Amino acid sequence: MAKQILRILAAITVVGMIGLLTAVAVLDGMLPDRYYVTKGQRFDFPPSRLNIKADGWANNLPDNLLSRAGNEYSLKLSLPCGAVIKTVSVQVVEPDTVIPAGTPFGIKMFTDGVMVVGLSDIDLAGKNVNPAKNAGIKTGDIIISIDGKKVYYNEDVGEIVGVANGKAMQIKYIRDGNEKTTVLTPVKDENGSYRAGMWVRDSSAGIGTMTFYDPQSGCFGGLGHAICDVDTGEMMPLSSGEAVDVTITGVNRGSSGFPGELKGSFSSNKVIGELNKNDKTGIYGSCLTAPAQHKPVPIATRTELHPGEAQIYCTVSGNTPQSYDVMIEKVSLADSGSTKNMVVRITDPDLLQVTGGIVQGMSGSPIIQDGKLVGAVTHVFVNDPTRGYGIFIENMLDAAG
Repeated sequence: MAKQILRILAAITVVGMIGLLTAVAVLDGMLPDRYYVTKGQRFDFPPSRLNIKADGWANNLPDNLLSRAGNEYSLKLSLPCGAVIKTVSVQVVEPDTVIPAGTPFGIKMFTDGVMVVGLSDIDLAGKNVNPAKNAGIKTGDIIISIDGKKVYYNEDVGEIVGVANGKAMQIKYIRDGNEKTTVLTPVKDENGSYRAGMWVRDSSAGIGTMTFYDPQSGCFGGLGHAICDVDTGEMMPLSSGEAVDVTITGVNRGSSGFPGELKGSFSSNKVIGELNKNDKTGIYGSCLTAPAQHKPVPIATRTELHPGEAQIYCTVSGNTPQSYDVMIEKVSLADSGSTKNMVVRITDPDLLQVTGGIVQGMSGSPIIQDGKLVGAVTHVFVNDPTRGYGIFIENMLDAAG
């Protein structure tokens, strides 16, 4: 009997060790290797159910040495049981400021190349043929040149294919960030026109919310997530684009299972900025004047963010942003899922009455907590529009450069 109990205890110990090692490995991959604190602050790992501790020799240094901008030191992150997760670096930075926006803006962008948004078979005497598919081209690929000729617009593809008279053509395209080459041979349809068997798109337009504006550099950022093609879901590679004035004219209220949206119109042809980057963390560019009359606020590091009350700036009528109350329910410090770093719940009764919560077009609404810009709204929970995700402002500023 005693031997059986010992075997059970040994098995439990082994399982516990395996579980602990697995937890450490998972946390090691999730947590960033570098953190930032603003001058005058010490690093304090945000409260979590895991109660992760940060220890190191730097904890014994006086504040005047530890809090100088430019200083960098190391700390060990560990679980309460003493198991070390990883060693991280902490950098002390100046408390930069930006202007939180919350203003709507129109997005007009052209892709770098053309995106394949669909493949279409061609009927040849009762037999379906698809040259693009036969060449290995897939939906979501970015065609950048055909037979050495740069492709800019949808019309370019039709013109180059049309004059090829059915000869094989070399296609250069981008897939998953890698340049590839293939050979495509167009076929003549029943109308006598040569076709490649693919649908392409060269541009996109829509409405989003601007998150921040840096008056020193003229840089702005918005959306908090990438602009993706409506058919393929793939991020559209930006070649050029403009930010234009928008007026919000109405709201389709959101409800469970139905994501609402802001309705707006490009109020004029007035260009307010130039777009220069479409990134997974948002759309970025430059403009000459501040998009909102808000005062500059400090930028919060991810370690300063905490569950609790906050506010967002967004525009649900006209083009003037208003402040609304929200609750930050959860904060995740993981690097992965860089557009879903926090869970935000709308609590303001005025905003809930108008929108039902978070709706399409509010992506990019800046989140303010303790007087600092901490992030932006990015996604809505389809089955609960009062709640959604937010991104750390750190991630957007890193992408903006």
